[in-house]
Amino acid sequence: MNAAKTVLFVYGTLKRGERNHHRLAAQEFIAEVATAPRYRVVDLGPYPGLIRDAVNGLAVHGELFAVGARCLAELDEFEDVPNLFVREHIEVAGHETAWAYYMNTPPPEGARTGARWPLAGA
Repeated sequence: MNAAKTVLFVYGTLKRGERNHHRLAAQEFIAEVATAPRYRVVDLGPYPGLIRDAVNGLAVHGELFAVGARCLAELDEFEDVPNLFVREHIEVAGHETAWAYYMNTPPPEGARTGARWPLAGA
């Protein structure tokens, strides 16, 4: 992996096999991973969001990709950064620096949360 790549943690529709993975298909897949137990995936209907939860957090399951600058800029636009989502660091075991897209608004009242998207029973 060269220095121009950014390590990105994906947990929803960008994962392999999901409907928006084509946006990452040309990028380097690193591994299936789980975060430190300080986060939650929020079910937003057609896609998930990610929030920090220091008190009742879970180890969120997802995938790491090494992403080039152009792809990262396109993903920022796709994720509507900084309106709907913001890109910030996330703790992933065994990796010094990884980025993820977090919700930039409070989760909807009563939204289901979990450690993996799609949520069980969804």
